[in-house]
Amino acid sequence: MSFARNKETRKLSADEFPSSLLEIPCPPSELYLRGTLPDPAQFYYLAVVGSRKYTSYGREVAERIIEGLAGYPICIVSGLALGIDGIAHQTALATGLPTVAIPGSGLSNSVLYPRTNLGLAHEILENGGALLSEYPDDLHAAPWTFPQRNRIMAGISAGTLVIEAEEKSGTLITARLALDYNRNVFAVPGSIFSAPSKGTNKLIKQGATPITSAVELLEELGLVAPVTFTTEQKQLDLELFSPDEQVILLLLNEPRAREDIMALSTLPPARTLSTLTILEIKNIIEERMGKIEKRS
Repeated sequence: MSFARNKETRKLSADEFPSSLLEIPCPPSELYLRGTLPDPAQFYYLAVVGSRKYTSYGREVAERIIEGLAGYPICIVSGLALGIDGIAHQTALATGLPTVAIPGSGLSNSVLYPRTNLGLAHEILENGGALLSEYPDDLHAAPWTFPQRNRIMAGISAGTLVIEAEEKSGTLITARLALDYNRNVFAVPGSIFSAPSKGTNKLIKQGATPITSAVELLEELGLVAPVTFTTEQKQLDLELFSPDEQVILLLLNEPRAREDIMALSTLPPARTLSTLTILEIKNIIEERMGKIEKRS
């Protein structure tokens, strides 16, 4: 069966609406679907959102975390946009996770936005995923359609993971809506010197759960038992840590000042700082009297 015949848009009946969308203020009056929505009773819908102007750090984080969710009953939801959204969909497809795209336009091939991700939209459909919109099939994207679309992403998802976001961005609109809807909000910490990390760091200050790995996210979702590091593991078992974390931990064979770590690290400065932040959040290292050291 051809793509065009198999993946036509259809309007959902009222009893087909995901129940999670009926719980939010101003639920959509209409929903249009191409493809197949994974059963919300069988999958945890996780919205993954972030900056269009992502950094290499943001891309690596998105890929690594989503890859680590392989084999678990998780559906990746995003907005089909350029940047972290597209990376989230692509990584889900490569990993074998179902994914749902909610664009800021109608679902017809002639208007689907952004045009550069039309091929990605087709790939989502061919791999059993879905495109979902409250807009009529032929509605073009406009500035007002994206904030309105964000409430659908936040509402249909049980949790939202923010990878990178500047202080004023559409990504933070989705996160704030998720908080308003009493959904879980997760955020990846980043360097204090990185503009795309200012929004995520601020979300963490406001109460979002910091996430630094797929395992931490799975723990928060209750899909794996929490991991407890023993003192011996903290000191010796480097395989438990990411490659960047291993670089820093090897340098901390003795307490060092932050500037000395920056000078000795083989990582770019921004990644060194963000890795230090992650290890501090994990309670693996601490700063005492001006020097950073492993916790005993």
